[in-house]
Amino acid sequence: MRVAHALQARDGDEFAKPGNLVEVRFVKGQSLSLTAARLLALMILTAGGDAWEPVAHRMRKADIRRGHKGNERISDMLEELHRTLFAVDDLSWRGRKATKRFSLIQSSREEVDEEGSEAGWIEWEFTPDARRLIRESETYAVLNRQAVLGFRSSYALRLYEMGALRLYRRQSVWRGDMTAIRAAFGIAPELYKDFAQLRRKVLEKAKAEIDHLAHFTVDWREIRRGRTIVEIEFTFHPKSVPAQLLAVDDDNRHAAGSGARREDVAKRVAAPPALPAPSKRPKVNDSAQRFPTGTLQYGSEPFGEIARVHGGGWARDLIADAYREQMGARLSNLTGAKLVKSWTGFCQAFAARRGRP
Repeated sequence: MRVAHALQARDGDEFAKPGNLVEVRFVKGQSLSLTAARLLALMILTAGGDAWEPVAHRMRKADIRRGHKGNERISDMLEELHRTLFAVDDLSWRGRKATKRFSLIQSSREEVDEEGSEAGWIEWEFTPDARRLIRESETYAVLNRQAVLGFRSSYALRLYEMGALRLYRRQSVWRGDMTAIRAAFGIAPELYKDFAQLRRKVLEKAKAEIDHLAHFTVDWREIRRGRTIVEIEFTFHPKSVPAQLLAVDDDNRHAAGSGARREDVAKRVAAPPALPAPSKRPKVNDSAQRFPTGTLQYGSEPFGEIARVHGGGWARDLIADAYREQMGARLSNLTGAKLVKSWTGFCQAFAARRGRP
């Protein structure tokens, strides 16, 4: 919740979703539609660091509609959230293993539009069970609002949340048997009984969207017992800085035409768009110049000036520390023009992902 408060204070597109809510399972035969899953994400973003408190949270309907003229779909989404059950492992009153089922939304209020008016708010409260999960969560996934709204498949959004939760762990892997995978994705029992269908309709489509919109990519490995696939292991890889910039750029575009962009993403990642030039391009006098080890405030040109122009107003040394951490040992091999290009791209990605300080 401290992380959620910090991200909320930045007033950017990033928000934290508690790991316990990311890993909660759907009850067999139930799942959330894409629109309802988006609404839940917006609710968590809006509640921020106060999501665990027993209070009402509020949001404008205009922030949900995404260009739709009417509010009729919001009622359907709220009702879907109310009736969808989730499950977690728990203990019974006798101390034995048990499955606990619950809903996430306790109550909601939707203002009734006056005739000819599209204004209005919704108000909701999370259930005690949901608040307890949020309060006790020791992990979190940092999600991007524009990416969440850009997904066209609920399966892709679900896998995106799983990947964001695990991306920066020592082993960024999610592995489960087929029962656990279907429960996590919310795949109905009658759908995709043949694994070839599940691979084509769920996994391949989710991978294409994540590789296109997210700040990471995903691969999976099918684990067999004889000829039967019994488990799937997903691995998540952070993108390079140019690819992250491309994902941010597409997140901010209108959804129209996004299908064609997805098909063309591999070509555009291979040849990323030219980075915007600063108003006064810093000169690199020494082809062997290396990245400074100290502060960028004084005597560190052109790196300090690049951070000022492209860093979105963030402190130079804050960006530099993040850059050193990401590059690690690779930084010692970068010099001259390649170093300047890498540093410029990182500053732009840093500002794009975090918004204004």
